[in-house]
Amino acid sequence: MRVGFVGLGAMGRPMALHLLRGGHALAVWSRRPESAQPLVDAGAMRCPTPAALAQWAEVVFSIVTTGADVEQVVFGPQGLAEGFSPGAVFVDMSTIAPATARDIAARLAARGVDMLDAPVSGGEAGAIAGTLAIMAGGEAAVLERVRPLLACFGPRIVHVGGQGAGQVAKACNQMVMVGCIEAVAEALHLARAAGADPARVREALAGGSAGSRVLEVFGGRMVERDFRAGVEARLHHKDYDILMQDACRSGVPLPVSAQVWQQLNALMALGGGRQDSAALLRVLEAASGASSRES
Repeated sequence: MRVGFVGLGAMGRPMALHLLRGGHALAVWSRRPESAQPLVDAGAMRCPTPAALAQWAEVVFSIVTTGADVEQVVFGPQGLAEGFSPGAVFVDMSTIAPATARDIAARLAARGVDMLDAPVSGGEAGAIAGTLAIMAGGEAAVLERVRPLLACFGPRIVHVGGQGAGQVAKACNQMVMVGCIEAVAEALHLARAAGADPARVREALAGGSAGSRVLEVFGGRMVERDFRAGVEARLHHKDYDILMQDACRSGVPLPVSAQVWQQLNALMALGGGRQDSAALLRVLEAASGASSRES
């Protein structure tokens, strides 16, 4: 297939490489030329604009930061929409608001272009290993057309429902995952405050019903105090803003998630936006320090 790819950051670059290794002809576009260079060196074609990329490709993937970024890439000057031919497929793998995904899909449908919203879970490590979990929203027939391409990114591809449903699933994923990160941070913070070794407590928990991937990965970073970003906390903060705004509009109470969102807000205030979300531990430590000084 002739495949285009937009968004060549920590996730997009290895994903695009998997398409090349899968034998597909690949064209790329990026705002920063240096981001595309490794793909060009590997055999991809560099396009001067998103419109030129869409004119060449049968299927175009994007994975960028915000809904505004997706809208700009698609409908901005020399955007993808100017190059798409009827029958083309656009697959957005960014994490954006479900309503934004539905709006973009409707506007593209008016031009005869199909769209899937297909956000992923698994982080940079999963993108490199080709083990991402993919949550797809859109028409089932469109998903089947591009399933061989999605399989290059990971083995778990779930059709969640219609337009925007993939983004709903991703919001739920982030809700559970970051909530667990906060729970692990609180557990290890309590362990240290109570005089127990957090590393030993984590080891004990891992063997029981509290064992989880979050405890393994993020708990490990907390124990080692390694807050270098696996996924930058500012991105989880952005995702929580999406899900909490949707919950407010829908009148859905999310009391635990609301508190986690406030902890993420506090981490941003501490300047931890570009640290790993394991740095939620620092928010608890800062609060304990303040309490100690007040007492």
